Amino acid sequence: MLPAPSPDALAHSQRVTAHLRSLIQNSGGWISFAHYMEAALYAPGLGYYAAGAMKFGAAGDFVTAPELTPLFGRTIARAIAPALAETRGDILELGAGSGRLAVDALGELERCNALPARYCILEVSADLRQRQQERIARELPHLAGRVQWLDALPHAFCGVILGNEVLDALPVELIHWTENAPMLRGVTLENDAFTWQDQPIADPALRARADALNLAPGYLSEINLAADALLASLGNVLEHGLILLIDYGFSASEYYHPQRHMGTLRAHYRHHALDDPFYLPGLCDLTAHVDFSAIARAGETAGLTLAGYASQANFLLNAGLTELLMQTPPTDAAAFLPQSNAVQRLLSPAEMGDLFKVIGFNKRFDTPLAGFARGDRRHTL
Repeated sequence: MLPAPSPDALAHSQRVTAHLRSLIQNSGGWISFAHYMEAALYAPGLGYYAAGAMKFGAAGDFVTAPELTPLFGRTIARAIAPALAETRGDILELGAGSGRLAVDALGELERCNALPARYCILEVSADLRQRQQERIARELPHLAGRVQWLDALPHAFCGVILGNEVLDALPVELIHWTENAPMLRGVTLENDAFTWQDQPIADPALRARADALNLAPGYLSEINLAADALLASLGNVLEHGLILLIDYGFSASEYYHPQRHMGTLRAHYRHHALDDPFYLPGLCDLTAHVDFSAIARAGETAGLTLAGYASQANFLLNAGLTELLMQTPPTDAAAFLPQSNAVQRLLSPAEMGDLFKVIGFNKRFDTPLAGFARGDRRHTL
């Protein structure tokens, strides 16, 4: 039984639904699913990430790794410290969520005497930006002056670009492979309700990608052209440094496995994963798993060098997560057990350890990262 939305939340969803209906009607009665997803998540003042609903933590719709334990952000800080030292650059975090990763990473870099001059956050949500500002002012007031919020990518950047669960929230195209040709799945209206309708693929680049996959008739899955565009932009702005992206997903051979014939698209509502992306628009997060083979190709096309690809468990273990955990004495059960349980969730193959991956790219920076020292899976891409 799904939790019922409050009257205010339901009213908000109704406004988002009306906006989506208007988009469809003004577009000739049909929009691609990527267009629907972009509006449902990012429409100013309405979309899931643009409005003010609680998203992260026990009271929200999902829990991200930084919310589980400060040890995640501290470990990431240690992993990127050598790149900051070599480039003498800054940090740019894409979509900083609640601000938890920024706080924990900055605190650890301060302890390691490795603070960058600036910690930049590119955040499209005004609501989340305010929450990030409040958290940093409350928990790290002496470092708040180093944190800057950006409205767009800078023209040039040196240092480390971080993205934790950014790629999965980018709008995806839905492709339905049929007997005759792959088709673009989109959204239309039937008695004012959202419903699916396929149309021929007009975009040559998307059609080429779909044809190259050569999947069996009836197969339904996603292609993320927005992720390609993001990597192209990051490759263009990064002059010297490292890009580290953390998300859930697979290499192409796993992503498009015959048994995954209905794709990976999900809606997330109050810690429930749903197959219906039309459920309570504006109150649900919409996500798709990441095809890391496509991300690797996009990075290399953008002039970046693949630095490594590993499971989250291997990356965090290599970067010193367990050593940080042991700084809390196991004899102090009240402090140790919650952290130990959180670390178990980060590392366990049954939880986040294997489903989540870390992919790194560099430019003019050749120092191997400790996080990829063992268990590098780039050969699977």
